[in-house]
Amino acid sequence: MSTSSKPVPGQAHRYAPGDLVARRELTSIRAERVLLPDPGSLVHLQFRRYAGCPICNVHLRSVARRHDEIAAAGIREIAVFHSPAEDMLPHQGELPFAAVADPDRQLYAEFGVEASPRAVLHPRAWTAPLRPQTYSVVIRGIRAGGTPFSTGGQTVLGLPADFLIAPDGRVLAAKYGGHAGDQWSVDELLRLAGR
Repeated sequence: MSTSSKPVPGQAHRYAPGDLVARRELTSIRAERVLLPDPGSLVHLQFRRYAGCPICNVHLRSVARRHDEIAAAGIREIAVFHSPAEDMLPHQGELPFAAVADPDRQLYAEFGVEASPRAVLHPRAWTAPLRPQTYSVVIRGIRAGGTPFSTGGQTVLGLPADFLIAPDGRVLAAKYGGHAGDQWSVDELLRLAGR
């Protein structure tokens, strides 16, 4: 797609570098106003799976641990889940960045973020939750009243996606994950932002 293209909100589209993201205001699960794009910073828009997903939550904890470094690089984090806010609060409620509920999957559809059996059938999707830090994330969710492996009708087949978006709405980089654990690391994000 050319750099002058502007996808139509509500229509499925796979974003590529140079595409423009329509301006909008989102609301976080803590009722905070979230601008996308953000006129004052780069945005790392990350689409995750369901609220209790151990793979997603371990990944987000790695992002939270390095949030100061990410913010110092001029990047604002926005994590989107296809779960209702009440399901997200026990798992994502204490993140130091915006978490957004999209239970109707409107943003997922607009950005072309899909579901597929390969999300959980790929061998690397199974090894990601076996890392030692996973257990503390799962236990924290259970203690907070969450059910990390129950999806309440949400699909476990969701695939992740990552986008780095400039203040003018231009997509600088995009990644559509091939399995549940296929997302940018913090080091990859910082490298992309530094280009």
